[in-house]
Amino acid sequence: KPVGAIEGVDGAHGAAFAPQLGRGFATAGKADQVVIFDLKTLKRLGSVKTGGNPDAVVYEPTTRRVFSFNGKGRDITAIDAAGGTAVGAIPVGGRPEFAVADGKGKIFANVEDTSEIIVVDAASMKITARWPLAPCEEPSGLALDATGQRLFAVCSNKLMAVVDATSGKVIATVAIGDRADGAAYDPNSGAAFSSNGEGSLSVVRLAGGKYETETVSTRKGARTLALDEKTGRVFLATAEFGPAPSPTKEQPKPRPAIIPGSFALIVVGR
Repeated sequence: KPVGAIEGVDGAHGAAFAPQLGRGFATAGKADQVVIFDLKTLKRLGSVKTGGNPDAVVYEPTTRRVFSFNGKGRDITAIDAAGGTAVGAIPVGGRPEFAVADGKGKIFANVEDTSEIIVVDAASMKITARWPLAPCEEPSGLALDATGQRLFAVCSNKLMAVVDATSGKVIATVAIGDRADGAAYDPNSGAAFSSNGEGSLSVVRLAGGKYETETVSTRKGARTLALDEKTGRVFLATAEFGPAPSPTKEQPKPRPAIIPGSFALIVVGR
């Protein structure tokens, strides 16, 4: 059941949490800002200006900084989580997509239009490495196996790239569903997930030295996911959609409108 709402997040994309500070951070893509809210009351505490169209957002605990990854701005905004102020911008040279922090001061992020993973040092706010993902193209979702030091990047050409998080080498590619977007990794089961807009969830596991894919049917449009590591359940969000509007110069590929009241969560168990 819904337990509350965070108001004023115009064009919501991602959320990050700083439990020791009691704060959450949500990207408002249409407003070019990160909204700060109270984790208990869900009340809005303020906002921070970012680069254009912030999407993914990550909390990095060793520096107590929040990093927003701005698609149109082609940069990353670093924010002091306690003070709620921007402390710097990191040029990316491409459209950053999803990102993950290793909890030790390092952040990994997909760059969609250059098909690579960048490594960001949270303390110095500098990019320290760029790793090509070929043959993976236009990566979006990214997940991390911190123990095994593996990254799982899901890409638009129906591939998941398994990447060594130390060397940056692509060690395997695995077939997944179409229109992949979200990714997650379950350290308890060893499964990596890709949520695919075609209406499927790809479950990737290492078996006999090879990565294998199992496919679970979901619903069309279920491209965003969250994992509950305690139960192993995967939650996917989708809705019913009306017809797409006609293309314009500003929006050559317009998205169809969501039918009011049709939002739903899909729950997939082990």
